[in-house]
Amino acid sequence: QLQLVESGGGLVQPGGSLRLSCVASGFRLDLHAIGWFRQAPGKEREGVSCVSTSGGTMVYADSVKGRFTISRDNADNTVYLQMNSLKPEDTAVYFCATAWVPACRRVGTDYTTWGQGTQVTVSS
Repeated sequence: QLQLVESGGGLVQPGGSLRLSCVASGFRLDLHAIGWFRQAPGKEREGVSCVSTSGGTMVYADSVKGRFTISRDNADNTVYLQMNSLKPEDTAVYFCATAWVPACRRVGTDYTTWGQGTQVTVSS
């Protein structure tokens, strides 16, 4: 079964950090670009970051540039999202997804396989 599973979410105070993990099962994650998205209550889904197969291309939303870092460990079939200097507006359910292509896609509907999501809450 082709599957993505996110983990690492939780409750953190403003200014804190979290590292999200996206583990692939049933397929080789290193052959595909992986994107991170988030959706807050009452808001549309937002693209957060993406990393290409080689790791040579990394894309970030303006709202997270300088604070979030995406990386991949192909040996562990995992993509990470390191989130630093978290703000209350980062509160959302975070999803990883793949469009089954090597390069990052900017359109969320191009991504056809999604994980179940992990909740990130930034609050004091």
